[in-house]
Amino acid sequence: MSFDYQLATHLNRRTFLSQAGVGLGAAAFSNLLNNETQASPAHKQSQKPHFPPRVKRVIFLCMAGGPSHLETFDYKPELERLSGQPMPASVTAGQPIAQLQGKELIAQGPLTKFQKYGEGGLEVSDYLPWHAKMADDICVLKSMHTEQINHDPAHTFMNTGTVISGRPSMGSWITYGLGSETQELPGFVVMSSVGGRNPQPIASRQWGAGFLPSRFQGVEFNSSGDPVYYVKPPGGISNSQQGRIVETIRQLDQHRQKTVQNPELETRLSAYEMAFRMQTSVPDLVDMSNEPKHVLDMYGAKPGDGSFASNCLLARRLAERGVRFIHLYHRGWDHHGGLDKYMKVCCGLTDQPTYALIQDLKQRGMLEETLVIWGGEFGRTPMFQGKGGVGRDHHIKGFSMWMAGGGIKGGTSHGNTDEFGYHAVEKPTHVRDMHATMLHMLGLDHRQLYYQHQGLDMRLTGVEEPHVIEDILG
Repeated sequence: MSFDYQLATHLNRRTFLSQAGVGLGAAAFSNLLNNETQASPAHKQSQKPHFPPRVKRVIFLCMAGGPSHLETFDYKPELERLSGQPMPASVTAGQPIAQLQGKELIAQGPLTKFQKYGEGGLEVSDYLPWHAKMADDICVLKSMHTEQINHDPAHTFMNTGTVISGRPSMGSWITYGLGSETQELPGFVVMSSVGGRNPQPIASRQWGAGFLPSRFQGVEFNSSGDPVYYVKPPGGISNSQQGRIVETIRQLDQHRQKTVQNPELETRLSAYEMAFRMQTSVPDLVDMSNEPKHVLDMYGAKPGDGSFASNCLLARRLAERGVRFIHLYHRGWDHHGGLDKYMKVCCGLTDQPTYALIQDLKQRGMLEETLVIWGGEFGRTPMFQGKGGVGRDHHIKGFSMWMAGGGIKGGTSHGNTDEFGYHAVEKPTHVRDMHATMLHMLGLDHRQLYYQHQGLDMRLTGVEEPHVIEDILG
């Protein structure tokens, strides 16, 4: 074979890959995972649980911006009594404060009423009437605390267990440890919706794979329009023709891989193969024509409108199809002012769909094998902030999240904050404790789920010794 022929073949192949990749959605698909590709021997995972799992998957409902625990699940009569008066200096002295730093700190009582619901008498605010209906399904973690007081680093900490950018996200760790149950869709899918005050941007690195092979990265689906750009084949190209193209690429890359032994080449090959399969699976995923009207009405969903309601319905459909980790962001909970107004907006957009998702999973027998987590990157202060009406600043020392499914003890709460809702004082629960519990429910020991990087065994839970929250497990 002549040198000119070899050079032309090499260049044509490179040109073909770079151009065909656009038609196949390579920009998105280079992040996809499937079970066929293995890590290099030094980093190989069994993709089996360490012990029998309670759940198969996770749906994480992120209320981005930081919902107020004091207007949702953590009623404080003493704070209500003290409202309008100076906060006791002993509570706030030396504590990290965001925008209220250096200002007079005035106590702000709850802006709505709380009532007890369900057999366990769980306290839920009037802003969340649909949550009230599912009080017996959720366990509220009232003593959460975290380490970062501004949005982006707090999201980074919540998603990766560290403030250092570029570390693997929890969805990437989970798909690295367990693989995916589907070969037709990514194992880790992200969607977002907007509505409320000051929606903070969410960087794509929040679902990045970090130092893990890039095939474990989350894939963002669009909430409206085509879920993934360029997933449809070009005009005039049949499935059989495209299948032959993908097979040719596979053979070329496998031949090249014998020489270079580059795991990212295998990732790229998997991406092309996944892209080909998704040309069928994605249209089927978003085709809601087979969803009964009563299901759409239960969610309050108008498919394709980009709403949290539609994303929740898609989350159930993704779960049915074997997606391992589904992360929904709703941006709009940054309530420095207009707290009453925007709590009504945000709860109006998310409360009913969240209830519908839980009920839909229950009715299909899927809640027992799905862990649903609800919460933001932090909470809000018990002190008044007045940017356009009553508001609350960022707060990291005590806030609320909840879990449901997989045998979680519904109708209960875990831990507590002090009488002002400031400090987590009873059964303090760190973000890493939540991570360890989530992994435990998936059958993964957080100490054994690691990846060798820069000479260290790196973990989602770091070098700390978090604990699994055993007393919330049934």
